[in-house]
Amino acid sequence: MTTFERRQQILRLLRDQSGIKVTELARRLNVSEGTIRNDLSALEKAGQLTRVRGGAVLRDGHRFISSSFSARAQVNTAAKQRIARWAADMVEDGDSVLLDSSTTVFHIASFLQGRSNLTIITNGIEVAFALSQNPNHTIILVGGILRHEQALLVGHLGERILENLHIKTAFVSCSGFSVETGLTQVDIQEAQIKSRMIESAEQVIALIDSTKFGKVDLTPFASVDQIAHILTDSSLDARYVEELRQTCAVLTVCGENTTSSYTPWSEETPRYKIGFANLGESMSLPVDVRRGLEQAAQNASNVDLILADNQLSGEVALRVADRLIAEGVDLVIEYQIDEKAGGLIMDKFKEADVPVIAVDIPMVGATYFGVDHYRAGRMAGVALGRWIAEHWGGSFDRLIVLEEQRPGALVAARIQGQLDGLQSVAGKVAPARTIRLDSGNTSDISQANMNEALEGLPDEHRLAVISFNDDAAIGAVTAARQAGREQDVVIVGQGADRIARKEIRRSGSRLIGSAAYWPERYGQKLIDVAQAILQGEPVPPAVYNKHIFITKDNIDEFYPNSGGG
Repeated sequence: MTTFERRQQILRLLRDQSGIKVTELARRLNVSEGTIRNDLSALEKAGQLTRVRGGAVLRDGHRFISSSFSARAQVNTAAKQRIARWAADMVEDGDSVLLDSSTTVFHIASFLQGRSNLTIITNGIEVAFALSQNPNHTIILVGGILRHEQALLVGHLGERILENLHIKTAFVSCSGFSVETGLTQVDIQEAQIKSRMIESAEQVIALIDSTKFGKVDLTPFASVDQIAHILTDSSLDARYVEELRQTCAVLTVCGENTTSSYTPWSEETPRYKIGFANLGESMSLPVDVRRGLEQAAQNASNVDLILADNQLSGEVALRVADRLIAEGVDLVIEYQIDEKAGGLIMDKFKEADVPVIAVDIPMVGATYFGVDHYRAGRMAGVALGRWIAEHWGGSFDRLIVLEEQRPGALVAARIQGQLDGLQSVAGKVAPARTIRLDSGNTSDISQANMNEALEGLPDEHRLAVISFNDDAAIGAVTAARQAGREQDVVIVGQGADRIARKEIRRSGSRLIGSAAYWPERYGQKLIDVAQAILQGEPVPPAVYNKHIFITKDNIDEFYPNSGGG
């Protein structure tokens, strides 16, 4: 298949489904994930699709009502999409959010397709139409006078509706911005309704592409001290970064390869620039780690974060290391999967005299932080054995192991712990009864390999499954469910991330539980360890999490959120 033919096939696959992940495209087209990412980048530049975390969606999925709005939405598109992608990550299932009618905010819609049960308040016709494709959302249009070409509603009717609403987060943009004047708008009525939007929200996040900086339009509608967070693109002039650090707003600069987050300046404590190379932004657990780290850095008030995505690739992680060194970071928090690449990465940081904290996957020379792999594995294995004793009389037909080879022997203790825990309850499992599958560290690859395993075991109805992580466990659940064989499996996970917790809460789920890693708590602990290292304080060589096995019976005790989060 030629490059052109492969890219046309990608577009055909995207027309058949609303979105598709890199791992799935690589599997279907029998090429590397790196090749697929290059294809998606080329197709995005050609205007044929939009990159989203872990994959892509067709760009022409939304049919614009207003030709004028459509034209404006396609100005500086790449920058607006990077900003919108990062902003959308601040929205959780069940949130109430306000989206204004701007083209920058409009781009958030495509990145919210995976969210559920949102209440969205907007005066933007295009925004409402784009999000209405998901029936789980509640869309509230703020009433008023329709301006067709701008695809928005303005006027006192909408302002009165907003008076009685209490919204968690408002996402707004502007036609001009300066630190002195704040957010400004050309149109007076539009400025008035945006001002009312801001008053209705607990926090306000401004999405301002770099072309708007230094421009002051007719009517101001918000001062900088009313804004909690400003997101912009990497074309921003450095002088604005320094100006905004003197305010109370957090600034995030969204680049193609790295994203930098700057906290307000304080002369009372030394400032540090910390790099975070994340495992993969397509997975919920590392995303939760990154979110917690961002919040902890903001709370610390003396930490600027440089964020990058290792994309589950040792090769990418090496390039990310070079970029972080070039950024002049004081310390790096490294979350990468490839044991073979770990030594090369550490050599780079040692040569640059940059200390390293390794998350979950050890690297020689780095301070370790995260999972106590064997202990977390063993508690899941014991729980699996007890379930089998109670529900299957202590016997099962096969043990399926969804494993991952790249992290090396120390992380393999996670699987060994599950095996030992299971066998301590159910007795020794013969190798002939064990099927080992590659999880690929993703739900897509795990699902594909589990599908194949189920097809090869049509007459076996008691299949116990242990998993490298929750993504693998979700892949196994999905495969069994789609095959109509959910009752044939029992599965345990590792991580207890938000996706797994949602599944555990599902009535009758055969994901019976997962060892909690508490990814949402990593951030504060990582910042504490990083600050100690940078201040020359003694730090132990390894800082381990404490683990609890989360089940449907105790999940509300540890995660009291009926929405599944």
